Amino acid sequence: MNIANFDLNLLRVLDMLLREQNVSRAAERLALTQPTVSNALARLRDLLGDPLLVRVGRRMRPTPRALALEGPIRAALLQIEQTLGAGDSFDPQLSHRQLRLALTDFAEQLCMSKLLPTLQTQAPHLRVDVLHLTPNLPAEALDRGEIDLVLGRFDDVPARYERRHWRSETLHVAVRQGHPEVNGTLDLQAFLALRHLWVHGGQTRGMVDQWLGEQGLARRIVYTTPNYLQAAHLAASSDLCVVLPTALARHFARLLPLQVLDLPFALEPFQLELVYLAHRQHDPALSWLVARIMEIGAS
Repeated sequence: MNIANFDLNLLRVLDMLLREQNVSRAAERLALTQPTVSNALARLRDLLGDPLLVRVGRRMRPTPRALALEGPIRAALLQIEQTLGAGDSFDPQLSHRQLRLALTDFAEQLCMSKLLPTLQTQAPHLRVDVLHLTPNLPAEALDRGEIDLVLGRFDDVPARYERRHWRSETLHVAVRQGHPEVNGTLDLQAFLALRHLWVHGGQTRGMVDQWLGEQGLARRIVYTTPNYLQAAHLAASSDLCVVLPTALARHFARLLPLQVLDLPFALEPFQLELVYLAHRQHDPALSWLVARIMEIGAS
């Protein structure tokens, strides 16, 4: 295809059609008439040689070709928008921007409790929406601009993303005070004898169970949850033990009747990282927020 003959405004229409999957709603959001959007869709179908959206019942569904185009087109439009706006001034005291972050409840507790006072004083109108972070990097949502920033632990991060080390974290064991099987320390035999609560976070195997498996050992897991915060409360009100990130374990030991103990074996620290699209570093609002979060990690 010769790009010189392609009306790039059609990409905005296609992006909105794929978001809304409805011609009338896409037209409304684009401030265009419905016939104008229908005509643009017809031109796109002709240029790309694909129906792009097909009616299924009362909705329009994207074709495989449209789904393949959705992420790259949205990323390209976002990059153009950010590039053109790179020279715009950003005043955190006046900005009404909305930024979306994907975090685990653990990272949210570590970061947002310290970030909120900063937002209140330095950026009172900035809106931050926190979304649940799955174990895998939400690459498609980042590419489409549905998420601006993620904070978590990731193994593989594609080169198109900026990744910044935020902090290192270790693990400790938490059990309720007065636990009948714990007298202030834990050896490996005592650890394995306990009934365990595991915070799986969507994973099939965590660091503790990987180490135990390499030794030909296994612990007795009787309860699983995806939620670190709930896990601490459950451990405080039962005889279950839970392995928590050290900062979180110590935080809850100040609030709940919990005792925090060393793991009876050594594990390497794990790393938490900030990840966002590399070209978004030109977005002044996002850059400002990244700088504040990095300050929290350094402290």
